[in-house]
Amino acid sequence: MSRVHNFSAGPATLPLSVLEQVQSELLDWRGTGMSVMEMSHRDKPFMSIATEAEADLRELLDVPANYKVLFMQGGATAQFGVIPMNLLRGRDRADFLLTGVWSRKAVMEFRRYGTPHVVAEPADGRYDHVPAADTWSLSDDAAYFHYTPNETIEGVELHDVPEVGTVPLVADFSSSFLSRPIEVERYGLIFAGAQKNLGPAGLTIVIVREDLIGQTHPALPSVFDYKAVADSESMLNTPPCFAWYVSGLVLKWIKAQGGLEAMAARNARKSSLLYDYIDAQSFYRCPVARPDRSWMNVTFTLADAALDTAFLDGAKAAGLPGLKGHRLVGGMRASLYNAMDAAGVQALVDYMREFTRTRG
Repeated sequence: MSRVHNFSAGPATLPLSVLEQVQSELLDWRGTGMSVMEMSHRDKPFMSIATEAEADLRELLDVPANYKVLFMQGGATAQFGVIPMNLLRGRDRADFLLTGVWSRKAVMEFRRYGTPHVVAEPADGRYDHVPAADTWSLSDDAAYFHYTPNETIEGVELHDVPEVGTVPLVADFSSSFLSRPIEVERYGLIFAGAQKNLGPAGLTIVIVREDLIGQTHPALPSVFDYKAVADSESMLNTPPCFAWYVSGLVLKWIKAQGGLEAMAARNARKSSLLYDYIDAQSFYRCPVARPDRSWMNVTFTLADAALDTAFLDGAKAAGLPGLKGHRLVGGMRASLYNAMDAAGVQALVDYMREFTRTRG
């Protein structure tokens, strides 16, 4: 078997050593005679997995004691509705910074529960930059401020934490979670789907400040009530056990790599390698403004779109799948999540260079 360099935006590549450990433990987890997929989530073996995973996550992110770490289901998209039903607390307005498809989807879902206020959005409707902070129009009565630090589809990233006063800051970190340190104490709530940097699809992490939970919308299902989930230690119902287990292994892998500071340095080098090549020639172009380019999702186009299919077919044959851009924006997208190593990025640059030589 030959492993490829998987550039998929998610579900995404996982560390090989983690997959090998999963393989070795698949039939018999640590002498229990059963797979993690067969365990009761309330028995000691799985409870130890869950406890270790939360402890490692808290350690990596330096999560303050007054924040709850929740292991939930439904993906980050479910949180677009779950968050207002937990955090509006009698209000009907929240602020949103629009930088791409995912922040726009959050606004659309919020309309079911209140009146969203868009503080800023690119004037031309093209999500290729982050609107300057001095153009934002913050409201006076927002329950919270929602933004997406990294827009997976367009490859746009907000590299600084927004300054929004005392309004709780809510961030959809799905595609940049654990790619670098996060100042958790600056946020009211952080959420992220696991399938980019943490583990398999099916698990969603929510980190929420304690004082923000407990006053919910009356129609909120109890399995999405943050306080109920926190009080049950994320065991209110059967959790996504296997995804939780694999994510716990990935957390230990990140710690073994040197933690989030080391991940940040590694990810900066990888993205620079690809962006530097793109900017040094004219056959490929990145449409995103340089200050707002994503570390995780590098979007680019070819000088001649008629060559897109040939480029993708050749890349797949070369062991470089997952490069097709999202259907809404087209072009190409290389996702450089934590488990993508520098060798994979170099292989992509080498392929791009050779394609230009033969087809450019």
